Amino acid sequence: MFITLTIIIVIAAIILTFVVLIQNSKGGGLAAGFSSANQVFGVRKTTDRIEKFTWILIGTIVVLSVFAAGVHKHSRGENTVSSVSKYADEQVATQKAQQQAQPLNGGDEQGEE
Repeated sequence: MFITLTIIIVIAAIILTFVVLIQNSKGGGLAAGFSSANQVFGVRKTTDRIEKFTWILIGTIVVLSVFAAGVHKHSRGENTVSSVSKYADEQVATQKAQQQAQPLNGGDEQGEE
């Protein structure tokens, strides 16, 4: 499910990229090359539809991203310990094992000198 959502998000982001490039911004954008066709159908309606589609794509990406994060968190389990915590616990356990393995009677070492 998470992979499917990720693929949908990537596709929506690619489509969003092309829609943003098509928009008629202050500089003209790629839509400036199609100005004669826009005059026949009405420039205002075309830009309104493109802008509305842009906002729909943005909303879709946001909602799917939040949903994907929830699905990913839920699939891993809520009591999952991070890898950093696991590493720290392993280090503490290793240090405790090393301390227990050391001889407890330090007097023998002093007597040998």
